[in-house]
Amino acid sequence: MKNKIFIAFFSFSFFVADAQNIYFPDTMWQVKRPEEMKMNKVLLDSAVKFAQTNENKFDKDLRIATLKAYANEPDFKIIGPTKERGGPAGLILKNGYIVAQWGDINRVDMTNSVTKSFLSTIAGLAIDERLIKNVTDKVNTYVWDETYTGQHNSKITWDNLLTQSSDWSGTLFDLHDWADRPPKEGSIDDWKNRKLNEPGTVFKYNDVRVNVLAYSLLQVWRKPLPMVLKEKIMDSIGASTTWRWFGYDNSFVNIDGIMMQSVSGGGHHGGGLFISTLDQARFGLLFLRNGKWKSQQLISEKWVKAVHQSSSSNKDYGYMWWINTSKKWKDVSSEIYYALGAGGNYIVVDNEHDLVVVTRWIDDSKMGEFMNLVEQSITNQSNRQ
Repeated sequence: MKNKIFIAFFSFSFFVADAQNIYFPDTMWQVKRPEEMKMNKVLLDSAVKFAQTNENKFDKDLRIATLKAYANEPDFKIIGPTKERGGPAGLILKNGYIVAQWGDINRVDMTNSVTKSFLSTIAGLAIDERLIKNVTDKVNTYVWDETYTGQHNSKITWDNLLTQSSDWSGTLFDLHDWADRPPKEGSIDDWKNRKLNEPGTVFKYNDVRVNVLAYSLLQVWRKPLPMVLKEKIMDSIGASTTWRWFGYDNSFVNIDGIMMQSVSGGGHHGGGLFISTLDQARFGLLFLRNGKWKSQQLISEKWVKAVHQSSSSNKDYGYMWWINTSKKWKDVSSEIYYALGAGGNYIVVDNEHDLVVVTRWIDDSKMGEFMNLVEQSITNQSNRQ
């Protein structure tokens, strides 16, 4: 009996010690040589060089780049801040340690739709704190103004919004859902009077509807979402004070007698999250560690797992995180998931290899090849050391 107790105690002690050995960065982030992490330095250096030499074609002036990208949208306008971007930058983390970096990793840049994955996190926190009881709840039971009135909009659930399958119909902050990435065929009247899809059945990438989610979460939290993100996540993971999350000039709403800005889920009309590569890497590491940072469970492991489960309307999309299920990156693990923003902004989480990769301004068409090089540096570590 004593032997059994000793073995159990030893096993528990080993587990605790092992858990304590998991590395999390403090203010200064430890850097390890690839060899220390059993990685192939030649292949890893090749991946970095590849990222540096395959810059995205996005105009450096992101106001101009945005105007060009959405020139076909009726009455398109920029109503949030923009910023000139930097050059290619990135970080590769192995077992939590920095093993490679390039460019200016402290520079604050627009991150475009990577913002959506941060917005999804705000929804997860609301679920964790029971402000929202279930993602399958209809949103109109929480937001009772005219946002979700009508036969169609009244059916929409939080799950539909998070998977971009709501087909919400309406206008928010003077932006019309039908004007966001309209079909190449048809007229404005056709787009306005289209047949609406049953919520949850059809995936449609649409920033107006993402902004409806942000607006709805603001109604639930009753405080600015950047404040929620700062207090619940960013301060605890040691992020800098340089990141900002913007909405639009006209997206201020009255909550409890205080005017608060409803933030946007990306830079489609300006705004969204402006953040450094380093701070994005900390956020990615939080998800790699299943929502835990050191001894704190900041967001539930259940939510972290939920965000990268395939949705019924798109098997490559979860709760505002993309998944490599269909092997878009054909030579890369199908298990990885990632935040993605226009212009080549990525936060990639690879649980299998204990890896986080952040890239800024890489050519999107080259991202699969880049990730293949990174993964090869781990799987071929014994070659050419």
